[in-house]
Amino acid sequence: MRPTTQLKTLASKRESLTVPGAPNALFARLIEDLGFSAVYLTGAGLANMHLGAPDIGLTTLTEVASTVAAIADAVALPIIVDADTGFGNPLNMVRTMRVLERAGAAAIQIEDQVFPKRCGHFAGKAVIPLDEMVQKIKAAADTRRDGDLQIIARTDSRAIDGLDAAIDRARAFVDAGADLTFVEAPLSEQELERIAKDIRVPQVANIVFGGRTPDPGRARLKEMGFSIVLYANAALQAALKSSGEVLAALKADGSLARVADRLASFEERQRVVAKDSWDALEQRYRH
Repeated sequence: MRPTTQLKTLASKRESLTVPGAPNALFARLIEDLGFSAVYLTGAGLANMHLGAPDIGLTTLTEVASTVAAIADAVALPIIVDADTGFGNPLNMVRTMRVLERAGAAAIQIEDQVFPKRCGHFAGKAVIPLDEMVQKIKAAADTRRDGDLQIIARTDSRAIDGLDAAIDRARAFVDAGADLTFVEAPLSEQELERIAKDIRVPQVANIVFGGRTPDPGRARLKEMGFSIVLYANAALQAALKSSGEVLAALKADGSLARVADRLASFEERQRVVAKDSWDALEQRYRH
């Protein structure tokens, strides 16, 4: 089954599929190794990891596509790709779809923020007119070659115009051709429940540790009817905290002895990057 079809099937079940975010291929390998069914290329994570910058619209289509291709080469999981605003107008959206589908995306998420966008849990967001976003979604739907490639349309209007307006926008996105919608940054379980109930297509929830949306847990989100639950930067936040603690100890002690239990072993690191398969290839092609 193609990754696009796998993801479409999983989304249709509305069973609150947990999808961790990966900012690069190494994190994607770990996510696959742990048995998750899909991976999310997080735009915020890519900006943080690749650029050392905040999620304020600094990444480019080329950088996103390069990372998608690397992840697709490393894992067999369906990849949900955060494509921010589609990198411009409907014509840019056409190129974005072509490039990311070719790179290996199984789903492409676009949002209705004004460019340059910012993290959905930051203050100071603004959204484009509804008609403009509708045309972007139509351009995306018309451009995809694989009809099972999922278009996820996100609205950030909850923080600007309220929940009712956000739900109305999401419904218009569905009419334009979105396969799933994603109302960003609801503030309560009651708001999450309304989103899942009031929009007919499968829904995405985004749980950001320290962000604005509560985490009711997988069982409750499944009960509400959510299809996909993103934990976009849990792995990155964990790695950042652990790396900081290990490096602080190294600087203070001049040794890793005190924090050795915080480190993956050499063997574990090689296992996660599938060194044995590369060794086998080397043997196969050795003169």
